[in-house]
Amino acid sequence: MRRAWALACPEAPLARVFRAAETGIEEILAAFQGASLFSPRDLILVLEVEDLGRSEKRVAALAAGLATPNGGSCLVLHESEADTPRKSLEPLRAASSLRWNAEPPARPELLRWGRCRLAAPDLDIEAGVVEAVADACEGDPLTFFNELEKLDVIAPLVDGRRRITRQAADAMLKPVLGADLPEYLSAVALGRSQSASRALSRLLTAGVGEGTVLFALSNLVGGALGGWARHKELSAALARRSTPRELARSLDAIYRAEAAWKSGRADVVAVLELATRAVCR
Repeated sequence: MRRAWALACPEAPLARVFRAAETGIEEILAAFQGASLFSPRDLILVLEVEDLGRSEKRVAALAAGLATPNGGSCLVLHESEADTPRKSLEPLRAASSLRWNAEPPARPELLRWGRCRLAAPDLDIEAGVVEAVADACEGDPLTFFNELEKLDVIAPLVDGRRRITRQAADAMLKPVLGADLPEYLSAVALGRSQSASRALSRLLTAGVGEGTVLFALSNLVGGALGGWARHKELSAALARRSTPRELARSLDAIYRAEAAWKSGRADVVAVLELATRAVCR
């Protein structure tokens, strides 16, 4: 949006960005309705506008201000995703001239956006780079664009032009999404077996030791039973959804998995997956 505005309005290419929780209605409306000798029109972005919903007066004041624009400025109100529409923001929706729902992009759309993001006159992109980033990010848009930003920054200069090769992208991107032990434990604590399995795969791909994962898993269950816990809040979440008998069975499954692995009777990845599923039940 900011790129499109910069092309359409070169006299004021930079957007003004506010957060609803940190900015007064007067400041937002002053930016939208005010006129300046230096900038006849501006792009104003207000993030997380749902924070205004706690005050009906603030919502009503902003909605009234939207009805009286002054000049060619564009005010964009960003509402974060929610399971159901926030009724408190209906006055703002009614006052807006356009509403757009941003759905998660499918892979073809994500690739198209990625190529647009890296389209620069001084930058050469080797074939397959954007696809490699999308694969490494498992289609997660936020992670995808963050990784593109990194590649853009580190692109080396070759004969006066910057260049991103597939080899450089692969070396940087393994892995980029979810290789995080607390994320894995969180999925286990909440009983989300599919998410836990994906997070486990990412951990092992990232080089986290099998013993480290088993210890963290046993510590999670032991903490839910009342023992010492490294992640107390996650152990508490597990305790809330499991009975002491179920937790004891889970701990027994973890000990059996560790014994099978260390004795060479089973593949370590297989026993980790079994132990993960046992705790997720």
